[in-house]
Amino acid sequence: VTAMNILTNRIEYAVGDASHQGYLAYDDEITAARPGVVIVHEWWGLNDYIVRRAHMLAELGYVALAIDMYGGGQIASDPGQAGELMNGVLNDMETGTAALRAGHELLLDQAGVDPARSAAIGYCFGGAMVLHMARIGMPLTAVASFHGALGSFHTADPGSIQAKILVCHGAADSMVSMDDLEGFRREMDAAQADYEVLLLDGAKHGFSNPEADVNAEKYGIDLGYQQQADEKSWAAMQGLFERVF
Repeated sequence: VTAMNILTNRIEYAVGDASHQGYLAYDDEITAARPGVVIVHEWWGLNDYIVRRAHMLAELGYVALAIDMYGGGQIASDPGQAGELMNGVLNDMETGTAALRAGHELLLDQAGVDPARSAAIGYCFGGAMVLHMARIGMPLTAVASFHGALGSFHTADPGSIQAKILVCHGAADSMVSMDDLEGFRREMDAAQADYEVLLLDGAKHGFSNPEADVNAEKYGIDLGYQQQADEKSWAAMQGLFERVF
């Protein structure tokens, strides 16, 4: 087993006049330049779940940067606040796009990151955000969305999407419908994108997050954790990264 020394660091960075707080994780034992991966959080904000994913990516040998889409490292304490924070971004996608670009640039600036090889992954709201990064042609090698919203803020010109796209979608997701998925497929075909969809049987919205069950019960939202879907989607992401990097 190779020695591992995961270092972490909270980084303040600016998006316009606002201060945002990212979370960086990487294995200090690796000396060679390696791919960097941006992580975009769920509607809850950059919480412990997203921090854990950053560590998992660092353990795979990537430099991981969880970015903060809300500013000030804000984390929602309930769905009402989460919805407000999320809609604040969705209703001003110009600023949202600037936040995504700033986060990606911050990743590329980190020591140890090979700027020619970067990816982005996102969960729920974050899934929609990384798909947006791909749609607007950001220089990413790959993006992976886990139970992300599939609607678009931008129609990509044919051939303009640089990233290979992986969409991991729960077949029992009541928040992102199969119609949405069909629309997404049509959109990606029209854009001539290189994409794949992993459809996970019986998986609900939030299938990758062990806290989904607690939140479902607490707030009456149709979420659910499914270990099999979680592991299968993570393995699909790893497979994609191994192929492209």
